[in-house]
Amino acid sequence: MKSIMKGAMIASVAVMGLSLAACDSKKDEAVEQNADAMKSAGDATGDAMDATAAAMDASGAPEASVAAVENKADAVRDKADKKADAMEKAGADAMDTKKKM
Repeated sequence: MKSIMKGAMIASVAVMGLSLAACDSKKDEAVEQNADAMKSAGDATGDAMDATAAAMDASGAPEASVAAVENKADAVRDKADKKADAMEKAGADAMDTKKKM
């Protein structure tokens, strides 16, 4: 009887542990999806700005103006990538902190 109870306790603790791990992976997945969305938004905005720069160039706008828009497009992409990386790092750090507890 004791061995059955011990086995039941071990099984229930294992199930609880797996449930918590699944919860963490869902949170981690959500963080990754948000970070990916951030990167995609930055890329889309940068692409739109590049299209604007191309249209400006085609219409004869000064090269300095075109270059400024292209540089801003690159900056938007870089900023979105850095924010996304920070989001992923913060999510990973939060998961590591929970695992240590």
